[in-house]
Amino acid sequence: MYDIIIIGAGIIGSFIAHDLSKRKCDVLVIDKEADIANGASMANSAIVHAGYDPKPGTLKAKLNVRGNRMYPGICKELGEPYVRKSAFVVATDDSESRILDKLKAQAEDREIEYRDISGEEARALEPNLSENVIRALEFPTTGIIYPWNIAIALMEEAVLNGVRLKLSEKVEKIDCLSQEKTGVSSSDGPAYLVTTDKGSYESRYVINAAGVNADTIYGMALGHEPDYNITPRRGEYYVLDEMREPVVSRVIYPVPGPAGKGVLVVPTIHNNILLGPNSLPVDDKDANCNTADALSYVKESVKKTVDNIPFDKVIRCFAGLRPSGDRGDFVIEESKTLKGFVNVACIDSPGLASAPAIAEYVVDEVMKDAFAYDKKAEYVHRKPIICMNALTDDEKNRLIKENPDYGEIVCRCCIVSKGEIIDAIRRPAGATTVKGVKKRVGPGLGRCQGGFCEPLVVDILAKELGIDKTEVRYDSKDSVMLMGMTKTVNKKEAVRS
Repeated sequence: MYDIIIIGAGIIGSFIAHDLSKRKCDVLVIDKEADIANGASMANSAIVHAGYDPKPGTLKAKLNVRGNRMYPGICKELGEPYVRKSAFVVATDDSESRILDKLKAQAEDREIEYRDISGEEARALEPNLSENVIRALEFPTTGIIYPWNIAIALMEEAVLNGVRLKLSEKVEKIDCLSQEKTGVSSSDGPAYLVTTDKGSYESRYVINAAGVNADTIYGMALGHEPDYNITPRRGEYYVLDEMREPVVSRVIYPVPGPAGKGVLVVPTIHNNILLGPNSLPVDDKDANCNTADALSYVKESVKKTVDNIPFDKVIRCFAGLRPSGDRGDFVIEESKTLKGFVNVACIDSPGLASAPAIAEYVVDEVMKDAFAYDKKAEYVHRKPIICMNALTDDEKNRLIKENPDYGEIVCRCCIVSKGEIIDAIRRPAGATTVKGVKKRVGPGLGRCQGGFCEPLVVDILAKELGIDKTEVRYDSKDSVMLMGMTKTVNKKEAVRS
């Protein structure tokens, strides 16, 4: 029996698991996806927002500000990059300028650093800013990260410290083991039986961090419709190729509207540019596909704020689903009818920026008494990630001498070696799919999008996992890479030829 089961291995579930792994309790994380951070945590703008935007008095406002301040230290501890990029929120007319006045007041109230500048001053700093821009608020504490890398790092460290992780397991049923469906105290034994398509697990507590499916998961436990509803909002993006001189050096926001922060222009850690997202409500919780209409909307929308965008440099498009709730705020609370069942739901924007503060809030406030497990005397930190592209020539030569696999370059676009890929597979909570390798060390993220390196990654995965190449998957169990041999060759005929 476990003390706590966390349903969902996105960045929220990973932060909570990491926090709990520092305490003397038995934790299990279950996710239906084939890898950590495969949902909203994978497909988003990758921005740690400053916190000026959310409505006053909401959890979004409180936790966004706190999360923004936590990220630099957390990333340093995990050995993951965090870059302060700053941001402009720009106005193109007087009505939008009045919205900036509101954001400015909220920033002052929350003690968020900002600067109020004219359109001319903004263009002097960002030459490709549109002539339409008449005013900008700059927020220098805006940061950028790779969200999936943070989630993987958190879960890797949690697993090293005793957390169990079950991927590719879909929760199908949750039984409350109390007749009155009020749960039991942590000293009375198991309160919940969580049944997946692969097994059953008992636990005293359940934390529901299932993203767009959180309302469905809660409904399973209740036996009826929950008191909140999630509507997925699909956001679609373009990715521009890495450039020596990026279009912008800061995140560029339009003024926010009812559907969110609007269509952004976002520099990434590796000098790509993201353009997007739109925000379209959809019925299908798996509908993370691109559409021509949405991409056209993104393309036209960014022209309002930024000029000279090189759309001929697009190397990829992608889409993600945000779990938008009907309460207008995050839902982070213990169920009123199911004791020990904790909802961490409706975590749309600014969920990524708020993630470390959300975990802190769950463990130290919402479940403060129940989760008062003793702290562990010793904690194991993960070993540093080796990135060949970031090493000096002397460091590369020493490493290759120790392990020649680091001298065999598999991905030429991103300069990723065989040694890095093998390490990504062998690490705790390591990669088991092509996409998993791509997320951890980058082969396939560059200009050719895996055209040259993907077959080599398949070969390495098959060897490391001890499976046939036809069993290697891109991501889910249905994402087959190879069907079989196209033809057989007679060895004697091959020798004669």
